[in-house]
Amino acid sequence: MNLSLRQLRLFEAIARLGQLTRAADEQAISQSAASQALRELESNIGYALFHRVGRELVITDSGRDALLKIHQILALAEALRHPDGEDMSGPLRIAASVTIACYLLPALLAKFTAQHPKVEPDIRITNTAEVIQMLETGQVQLGLIEGPATHKQLSISPWQQDELAVFCSPGHALASTKKAGLRNLKSQPWVLREKGSGTRKVFDTAVQQAGIQVKIALELNRQEAIKQAVKAGLGVGCLSALSVANEVARGELHRLETPLALKRELSVVSWPERERHPLADAFQQFLHSTT
Repeated sequence: MNLSLRQLRLFEAIARLGQLTRAADEQAISQSAASQALRELESNIGYALFHRVGRELVITDSGRDALLKIHQILALAEALRHPDGEDMSGPLRIAASVTIACYLLPALLAKFTAQHPKVEPDIRITNTAEVIQMLETGQVQLGLIEGPATHKQLSISPWQQDELAVFCSPGHALASTKKAGLRNLKSQPWVLREKGSGTRKVFDTAVQQAGIQVKIALELNRQEAIKQAVKAGLGVGCLSALSVANEVARGELHRLETPLALKRELSVVSWPERERHPLADAFQQFLHSTT
């Protein structure tokens, strides 16, 4: 079997970008050369790595299994260039849940890139389910999520604690209560994150544990949209306390005390240690050292 690092890097790029043209551009080769390299790689290993769906290339199950091994090979090749972890450089691709991306990640990246100025952060902001999917398909090197999750192949390790806050508009009837009980919570319309988000999963679990059902008025995938809807009186909201702290301090939103268990663990999602990219590994160690 005659494989080259060029072919493996091309395969990783196609899996991450989903298009041969974009992968060829990234690898600085022509589309015809990229197509030939992919054919040669598939011929050498003896099975198809992608299905063609229109202009998109969708990775096969066999290709997904191969991607795990290729990550490991490329990580080892990269480690040869930086045996002592010095002179970290290149793109650091991270997918992060919304709260982490907005309220924690910017300061952390500023500190990390000050130590490693040749690093180029590339951040994708999405919900927990999609963070895991992007890591599975090799689109990113590291994931940061807000909700509970499990995975057969990926490593999910606790990073730090967070707490969700239940809040309403200052003019809401519940704003004058010392603590909103379960009966109050059942009777209110709620404005919540969409299913698949870590915030929503924690909220749903807390409500289930409390033995109640709530009325959902709106499901939105943007924190700002939820806050504005609650300010407008469309219902009661639930988001990370980090995301509403400024509005609560200014009196634009009122935080409610409730009996719901809304603490959660923020986690780092990565490939097992032997398959990690050196740069992603360095950033993960940095995250744990700053907790």
